[in-house]
Amino acid sequence: MRANTNLFWILFVFMLLATAAYTIWSLLYFDGQIEWVGTLGIGLAAILSAFLAFYLGRVHKSQGGELPEDRLDSNIDDGDPEMGFYSPWSWWPIILAGGGALLMLGLAVGFWICFIAGALTLVAIVGWVFEYYRGYFAR
Repeated sequence: MRANTNLFWILFVFMLLATAAYTIWSLLYFDGQIEWVGTLGIGLAAILSAFLAFYLGRVHKSQGGELPEDRLDSNIDDGDPEMGFYSPWSWWPIILAGGGALLMLGLAVGFWICFIAGALTLVAIVGWVFEYYRGYFAR
């Protein structure tokens, strides 16, 4: 977590310098006027990175735990988390992706398609959640 904190502090300093450079450039290019959208956007990105760095630093200090990437004696396998169990034979994620694609199509083309997509998405979510409660693989 220490490496992440340091990266966000470096990003904060870079964004501050970029804000100053952008402000000076806009003053020179627009005849003494500041271009506010870019200046505030880059400045808010600097503030966001400072918030994240501060938060990660406080969490690291309060927990005291070292992540594998912070230790010099760690191996690559130390940072390999357990991802959970996924069904290799399940068709429900494909149906859910189709429902999501149909939902986006409904937003772009016609809102009536969203009702069909919502029903398909709901069926896919229920099927995926309850696939181990029925059939051959029931528990």
